[in-house]
Amino acid sequence: MVSAAAIIPAAGSGTRMGLNHPKQYHLLAGTPILIHTVRQFVQSSCIEKIVVVVPSDRVDSTFQLLETYGLTDENLQVVAGGKRRQDSVKAGIDSLDGDMDIVLVHDGARPLVSQDVITRCYDAAVCHGAAIAAVPVIDTLKKSDAANRILQTVDREDLWQAQTPQAARLSLLLAAYAAAGDRDVTDEASLLELAGVPVHLVEGSVTNIKITRPDDLVIAEKIMQKDTLAFRIGHGYDAHCFVADRDLVLGGVTIPFEMGLAGHSDADVLTHALCDAILGALGAGDIGSHFPDSDQQYNNIYSIELLKHVATLAKERGFVLSNGDITVVCQKPKLASFIPRMEGILAEACEVEKERINVKATTTEKMGFTGRMEGVSCHAVVLLANKRGEND
Repeated sequence: MVSAAAIIPAAGSGTRMGLNHPKQYHLLAGTPILIHTVRQFVQSSCIEKIVVVVPSDRVDSTFQLLETYGLTDENLQVVAGGKRRQDSVKAGIDSLDGDMDIVLVHDGARPLVSQDVITRCYDAAVCHGAAIAAVPVIDTLKKSDAANRILQTVDREDLWQAQTPQAARLSLLLAAYAAAGDRDVTDEASLLELAGVPVHLVEGSVTNIKITRPDDLVIAEKIMQKDTLAFRIGHGYDAHCFVADRDLVLGGVTIPFEMGLAGHSDADVLTHALCDAILGALGAGDIGSHFPDSDQQYNNIYSIELLKHVATLAKERGFVLSNGDITVVCQKPKLASFIPRMEGILAEACEVEKERINVKATTTEKMGFTGRMEGVSCHAVVLLANKRGEND
């Protein structure tokens, strides 16, 4: 397979959006636009490396943002961009060390690009050397004078509206940059044209819109609602070993017992399993990526606070907990009398009715590490409902 990298320029300010922050960090359906975009390329089987190009003062914060959403990999880089789009793309190319055959450049503010469009651009670049996604112009075009009076109707036959990805062999792009010098270009196709490189048109998609104005957010969210599943299922599992001189906390309740559980936080294995189940349903990584044990702010933290954060993340993405079913596995202590309090605390943290949380406790009849009283384990299964989808 011909190797390919994706460069995602996202170093612009987006002034037409009227925001106090760059538009690529603005929330779309509860998630930053840039995260939606990066995810599409992470999921593509064509792409081996991804370079996200951002304003120089946002490199570290963008990397942290990607970490928060579970998008961390040695093949995913964040680099500083330049004043112009072409400068930012060149910064991304320079970070590749020339080890890729094909480069796909895609706007950070085009979050709805499909896997089919990415693959078609890749295939066309492999076959023809250079290609861009585009859609035929379907509206009647008018040319105006300085006073906004129509001068003529423009023939729309053979006219296309350029989109991204725009893909080319790395060698062709580098040659085009050398030929263009410091001349301004609007996209990679323009750059290649200046160098006399033929660019192949690939059918894009009308839903592959660029977020430029506030109304585009409304349109994009409606498109996403149509494509988003109304329900998502997640499973979580956790286990901790018993240690002396520590409180035993399960489901937010401190249980009277001679031993507690080892862990960086309060080691609430039940709450951790529920957090992982919700994060799994969201496709947002796991508890370790959100609350790493290397971060001292989570040392001995009450895990219900972590659950509140995870529930808020689900809410921001338009989901609510439909129900959660949790099974704690331990030989001792007996937990039945504490379960109603656990269910109440967990439900409150998730901002749902108590009836949506069900906690069960069981033993392994003295088999395995839990049966030998070495520790406690827990399974959690959740169903999340997409409130946006329900309201459509």
